[in-house]
Amino acid sequence: MATKKKLPLVRVLPLTKKRNDVVATNKIEKMFVMQDESEHFQELLKRINEEYFAVSEEIISYAEVTLPFKLSEHIHISLTDHLAFSIERLKEGIILQNRLLNEIKVLYEPEFKIGLWAINHIKERFGLDMPIDEAAYIALHIHTAKIGAGDIHESVRQASIISSMIEVITSSLRITLSGQDIAYERLITHLRFVLNRVEKKELHTMDDEMLTMIKKKFEFSFNTAKKVADLLKENYKLLLPEAELGYIALHVERLRSFWEK
Repeated sequence: MATKKKLPLVRVLPLTKKRNDVVATNKIEKMFVMQDESEHFQELLKRINEEYFAVSEEIISYAEVTLPFKLSEHIHISLTDHLAFSIERLKEGIILQNRLLNEIKVLYEPEFKIGLWAINHIKERFGLDMPIDEAAYIALHIHTAKIGAGDIHESVRQASIISSMIEVITSSLRITLSGQDIAYERLITHLRFVLNRVEKKELHTMDDEMLTMIKKKFEFSFNTAKKVADLLKENYKLLLPEAELGYIALHVERLRSFWEK
């Protein structure tokens, strides 16, 4: 029986020092130097509660020992800024729903688990019950801090496009999918691959006879795939070739058959 891998513990020190206090060099646990963000960081120091910096660093430290990739230095600014805004907003009783919650849970699963850890950690530190939607927002910040992952707007854009594609499919099938459904996870995973291939122009090919068979045998599902293609073309200027429609149709048909059982 394989033993479960243990994650390194993140050591948290009580926040006892204040701004301009003298700190002994042998007590410093971690230092980071921001090459291109010094002005932004100085601005944050002026307007953000020091405790928010501390909790942000604790979350970042946990992410760094959990994930198999390095985080860019910008995470120290983006996550701290986001957490400060979110915590203050929550204290005022303002909760923002994340309509991409289900998509983010599947698309960025490791980062979402860190987000769940983070909201629990914030509860322990500040006694605030953050909604699960906040775990998804934190997951996006963690994901986009991955070197080469692009900015947060691109991650949100991809999740939003996939959400729109799923809405077309579920509306056509007249079904409702839960974020807990395995069929939902499979569909999101497939649509992400489709979207990545289209944007990178690394498209699938399909035998003409196979495509013709799909059109005839699974006419309803293929027409649903065409609706998805129309959405991508009209709203996002993305063109899906017929071969990709064929693969989408197969997944729609699989979902349709699963739902009718």
